[in-house]
Amino acid sequence: MSERKLAGIWMDSESATVVKNHDIESAYKFFVCNPVKKDVQHGNSSEKNANNVEQTNMAKFFKDLEHLITNTEELYLTGTGTVQEQFKNHLAETAQFKNLKVTLDTDQKMSDQQFLEKVKKHFGE
Repeated sequence: MSERKLAGIWMDSESATVVKNHDIESAYKFFVCNPVKKDVQHGNSSEKNANNVEQTNMAKFFKDLEHLITNTEELYLTGTGTVQEQFKNHLAETAQFKNLKVTLDTDQKMSDQQFLEKVKKHFGE
């Protein structure tokens, strides 16, 4: 069992599944956190407003994920599309996470249990 504080995130542009082996105090065994969903608003009157709302919602989504990976030393980041690359870049620009070791991958959606096993295997647990 690792003493390193490790986490994995599977994400797409609407939701994320976080698996980690630590809470605030110490590292134990891997568990699945509650899913993180991005707010989606519909019916904006202009393209500019819609774009601003989308950026605000994405920033909140990333902040919610940051909160879950506070104190993480190594992150496995995977999912569909390019949102995981955006999140990796966001972390690199955030002082608290700029030294976080991040491994990027791509994967189709999987069950929480399948993702939990994938993260454990990735980190050799």
